[in-house]
Amino acid sequence: MEADGLTNEQTEKVLQFQDLTGIEDMNVCRDVLIRHQWDLEVAFQEQLNIREGRPTMFAASTDVRAPAVINDRFLQQVFSANMPGGRTVSRVPSGPIPRNFTGILGYVINFVFQYFYSTLTSIVSAFVNLGGGNEPRLVTDPLGDVMKFIREYYERYPEHPVFYQGTYAQALNDAKQELRFLIVYLHKDPAKNPDVDSFCRNTLSSRSVIDYINTHTLLWGCDVTTPEGYRVMQSITVRSYPLMVMISLRANRMMIVGRFEGDCTPEELLRRLQSVTAANEVWLSQARADRLERNFTQTLRRQQDEAYEQSLLADEEKERQRQRERDAVRQAEEAVERARRDVELRKEEVARQKIELATLVPSEPAVDAVGAIAVVFKLPSGTRLERRFNQTDSVLDVYHYLFCHPASPDQFEITTNFPKRVLYSKADVDAAEGAGAANETLNKSLQDVGLKNREVLFVNDLEA
Repeated sequence: MEADGLTNEQTEKVLQFQDLTGIEDMNVCRDVLIRHQWDLEVAFQEQLNIREGRPTMFAASTDVRAPAVINDRFLQQVFSANMPGGRTVSRVPSGPIPRNFTGILGYVINFVFQYFYSTLTSIVSAFVNLGGGNEPRLVTDPLGDVMKFIREYYERYPEHPVFYQGTYAQALNDAKQELRFLIVYLHKDPAKNPDVDSFCRNTLSSRSVIDYINTHTLLWGCDVTTPEGYRVMQSITVRSYPLMVMISLRANRMMIVGRFEGDCTPEELLRRLQSVTAANEVWLSQARADRLERNFTQTLRRQQDEAYEQSLLADEEKERQRQRERDAVRQAEEAVERARRDVELRKEEVARQKIELATLVPSEPAVDAVGAIAVVFKLPSGTRLERRFNQTDSVLDVYHYLFCHPASPDQFEITTNFPKRVLYSKADVDAAEGAGAANETLNKSLQDVGLKNREVLFVNDLEA
């Protein structure tokens, strides 16, 4: 099974189906399951329908169209009652064969007369048919015709094979789909046809024949007096009764491959059935192999399509992941760029403010000016700045001076050394602005904040 490309689950279903149905051929079990998409329950139900003679899911409707059947006698194995194993009840004179010369002569004359009479009757009947005696009959209820025949046959002959309980078209479609042999039996009134009665009572009732037909074929039958039976009779050309034909799929066409005319012994019928089956089984085996190959190809293509879809999904997911990574990198670069631009803008803003505030820096008083205070500023870089201010200059004036000096940081606070006091802090100024007290803090004079001459102030970088 592994060599056939089946999975473990499929192999298990094949074994289960074989146990349930009793079909010995594992390939047949596999083909049935493949046709039913590996649905074990549906496949098993179909087999029950076939054994009971019911149409399967392939031909459940009575409106199905029958596939064309090729009826070429050159492609058929033909068997008749005149062949070994055959028998003809209707043409054998009744009574014991006489032993004297006169009786033997009368027996031979009577036999020859009955033979030629029967032959002449068949010829006349054929000419009548050709002359328009067989007018087309309207088939209104083909299933009803078949079911009526089955009921009447069962009442007259209790022992029999299972007849297909469907129309001729349904039987043909099921045989084609299931790749099985189809036997078509055309029945004629046994009260007027002793050969038919003998065939049904002695041959078709044989247990070996019943088992073989039920196991290896589908059996469809109908009475030729009904419209459905008459239509089938016209399509397969009947010469004598009883008549059975075997139909099988051959080279992708439904074809009559065997014709069984007249009565015969059960052993001979079984031999003939086996002969036709053996001669044409190779065609069904080839059809099964072709169907299996098509199913395998379809399964493989479907698996390849699924793998391709999964590969596409995986590629799409990878592409989405790469896009997310690219977006993250781009966003990071944009953040860095925004930060850089913010820094540049801030620097430009600081430079602009320094230019504007430079005009607000008070002039440095003379050394000997009254009220002048010399202040030493220690910058974070270690630079020392010395500058004179008037005692009346404000803290804001000192801030403007330091802010506009190139060596001073952009954000800073001004503190004394000892005791340590914060004279100016940007955070304090912002808080005071929020409370509405910014002007009072910044407008205090140097004298008010307690600065003296030669005072040392420290400038602390708030961004360090």
